[in-house]
Amino acid sequence: MKRFAIALMAVAAMSPAQSRQDAAKQDKTLKLNQIQVIGSHNSYNLGFAPSEAAYLKSVKPKSYASLEYAHKSLASQLDGGVRQLEIDVFPDPQGGRFAHPSIIKLTKDKGLPEDPYFDPKHEMEKPGIKVIHVQDLNQRSSCPLFKECLKQVRDWSKAHPNHVPLFLLIENKSGKSNMPGGVDVPAWTATEFDALDKEIRSVFSDKEMILPDQVRGSYKTLREAVMAGNWPTLAESRGKVIFLMDQRNASPVYLVGHPNLKGRVLFTHAIPTEDDAAFVEMNGGTQAEIDSVIKQGFIVRTRTDEGTVAARDNNTTRRDEALSSGATMISTDYPLSEPSVWSGYSVGFPDGMPVRCNPVSAPPTCKEELLEPGAKSAGKPSAQHQP
Repeated sequence: MKRFAIALMAVAAMSPAQSRQDAAKQDKTLKLNQIQVIGSHNSYNLGFAPSEAAYLKSVKPKSYASLEYAHKSLASQLDGGVRQLEIDVFPDPQGGRFAHPSIIKLTKDKGLPEDPYFDPKHEMEKPGIKVIHVQDLNQRSSCPLFKECLKQVRDWSKAHPNHVPLFLLIENKSGKSNMPGGVDVPAWTATEFDALDKEIRSVFSDKEMILPDQVRGSYKTLREAVMAGNWPTLAESRGKVIFLMDQRNASPVYLVGHPNLKGRVLFTHAIPTEDDAAFVEMNGGTQAEIDSVIKQGFIVRTRTDEGTVAARDNNTTRRDEALSSGATMISTDYPLSEPSVWSGYSVGFPDGMPVRCNPVSAPPTCKEELLEPGAKSAGKPSAQHQP
């Protein structure tokens, strides 16, 4: 709190020109892995329509309780200070695979009122990668087409060119449907991952992204590069996006034909000892475990809550541990702009700003007021409560 108060005084005393000059100077030395941001989980998810909710609550009340959350648009979340988004993707090269989710028929068979149609623009019928939480069950998305999600992020980025890099976590999904009459989705192939990269590159140019090839540079492996501190500076990464892979078991397939991620877009969710290691997901990691990985030069994503449990009584135990760690991305279902409806539980930095100096990896000279000059506070997180 004292550090924040000092920062506010410093900002007040600074002229806009001086602030820009100081920020530019810091940007030349501060690296991407030396900041910390708040992220959202399943960022596209719109939750359930009334009859869908009633159906699931009646047949699987525990499952419904764990899924009882939703988000605003991607742009609204970014406006509210989120700087890491998560997007779940399903392959659908021919189109139509997810156009008729079984929950529509199941709610009708149960005699429930008809919900607003989940896909009014019939985008699910088009070929291309789709954005869904759970096929046949939880398909309402603020951007059903992956390309549309990307365009929304790019539009926001272009309107706010001085933002710190945006971290986009991509979860490739597959598997059997748990719903009667549902659609099974086979595991992703190297060809489908090629299509994923192609869709990303159809929206973002390579100059607008932070890519594995850039970070690896002249080093033999990506792991060697990040352990040597070869992440780009803020000067090199402002206004850009970086894509990360959520599923570790997909890494071997994504690497086929692309050793060391040569030519690829996403950074894999890797084991720190592997050659492609740069990003490590530690959703339930302890502070000590996370900090150990951060100190080696990797970037880390962790979570503060899961399944709506902490949000129901504002249990901040896990949140507070995550915020005390050096995790690069701290992800939640309840960013400051979207507090829990039950308890007001929310996750954010004490000052409500989008980004702060990483408490473990940032140099002591890092000044938080220079990370996103002009950004507005999204408010204060919910009060600490550790029952």
